Amino acid sequence: MPAIWVYITTGSAEEASRIGRALVEERLAACANLIGGMRSIYRWQGKIEEASETVLIAKTRDDLLDSLTERVRRLHSYDCPCVVGLPVVGGNPDYLDWIDAETCSSSN
Repeated sequence: MPAIWVYITTGSAEEASRIGRALVEERLAACANLIGGMRSIYRWQGKIEEASETVLIAKTRDDLLDSLTERVRRLHSYDCPCVVGLPVVGGNPDYLDWIDAETCSSSN
């Protein structure tokens, strides 16, 4: 099954950790990376905003993106969280097999 990375932004390291842990525990992701120290500038409800955020990158399979997205939406504090699937176009076959083995299939 093709692997994807899911790019998610969160309001804090604690929130990213809580969401990432849930995704891995529920086998919606094989791995979750947290990257702190990001500053975001964005337009929200007609105003320019600036905030500190933590990036969460979840490694999963493309057939789990819808389930993962819905789970993040339920766990996330934002009204409209960034959850974007990015295709993995290649890499270490053993690592890609590991992602496949550590995530559940949609039929399970």
